[in-house]
Amino acid sequence: MDFEPKASVEEFRRRIRAFVAEHLTEEMIDRARRTGTCHDWEFHRALAATGVIAEGMAGPDRAGGRDPLELYVFFDELGLADAPFFGLANTMLVAGIVEQIGSAFHRAEVLPRFHRGEAIAALGYSEPGSGSDVAAAATRAELVPGRPDEPVWLVNGQKMFTTLVHEAGYVILLTRTDPDVAKHRGLTMFLVPMDLPGISIRPVATMGGDRTNITWFTDVRVPDRWRLGEVNGGWDVMKVALAYERGVFGNLNQGVSLLRRFTRWAADTGVLDDPSVRKRLARIAIDNEITALLALRPALLASAGGLPTTEGSIAKLYASEAYNRAAEACLDMAGPEGLLGEPGDAWFVDHAARDAPVTTIYGGTSEIQRNNIAEHRLGLPRSR
Repeated sequence: MDFEPKASVEEFRRRIRAFVAEHLTEEMIDRARRTGTCHDWEFHRALAATGVIAEGMAGPDRAGGRDPLELYVFFDELGLADAPFFGLANTMLVAGIVEQIGSAFHRAEVLPRFHRGEAIAALGYSEPGSGSDVAAAATRAELVPGRPDEPVWLVNGQKMFTTLVHEAGYVILLTRTDPDVAKHRGLTMFLVPMDLPGISIRPVATMGGDRTNITWFTDVRVPDRWRLGEVNGGWDVMKVALAYERGVFGNLNQGVSLLRRFTRWAADTGVLDDPSVRKRLARIAIDNEITALLALRPALLASAGGLPTTEGSIAKLYASEAYNRAAEACLDMAGPEGLLGEPGDAWFVDHAARDAPVTTIYGGTSEIQRNNIAEHRLGLPRSR
């Protein structure tokens, strides 16, 4: 595989860097860190004004969309700049699903709001007790009898890890509509407006300082027009969602920001004079370079018309494990100062030490990634 950068893609990278330099402020970054909410409305609307959401992602069975290489560069640059972009990533993913699966109503009602940066979307897949097995969703959606004009679904259940749902206008919600068939076959997907009565949210702070949420749905009446795809066809929609999610590879390489900050701090404090410190920092730099190449590979495959399968799992697994190694090494090298959790000194080391373990869970646990690689690349027997 040729990793030599294309001139057009590198020019696109320069434009993104210029945009970030113009629109992203330290106040935005600090606010996202303090609140744990990786979203800023001013920055989001400026991004939306560039047309990036409207141009969208090239996905399965969809012509057009941005070149996956450009998307890789786009999210890579946002991640390297510590930009609060999670709302944009979620919204681009959901917009891609709506464009492929949604009805004329969805395209007219929802997409313009996404494109203008007026609303973002949250993901409502995971549930308590089901871990990474989203097909085990137990949130029920039952038809309300006696509505011939338009069917209404009564939704009851609970979703975990609904990050940014407290800022979102919509949540894409996986529900169980038939409990008597195989778990993959009894699911239906909805795009639920967050202003419907019966939805409640409780914030959950992660060890890394990010805010996620638990979201409850209690007798929420969802008109059928908000359904995505066929009744009991939710797993087909979920597969499209996962295919689009493979196109958003940004922020995998969090070790780059950690290394940059630590090197600057180590130089200012004299810690960098220690040869053993420089050796360990070189090891982190090598890990970062490998992570970058592994994250680039799926984008190159997709750009050439292929469908990345295990490549995303390989990149995610290596990236999260490398980030954990880097955080542990920096904490050891910083000593007591690495335990300071406030701005100044080596506060970022404490943050990385808490944040890194979380990255082995979200986006598919390391165990799930290893299973995917073992089964689909190495041809080993299923482990479950």
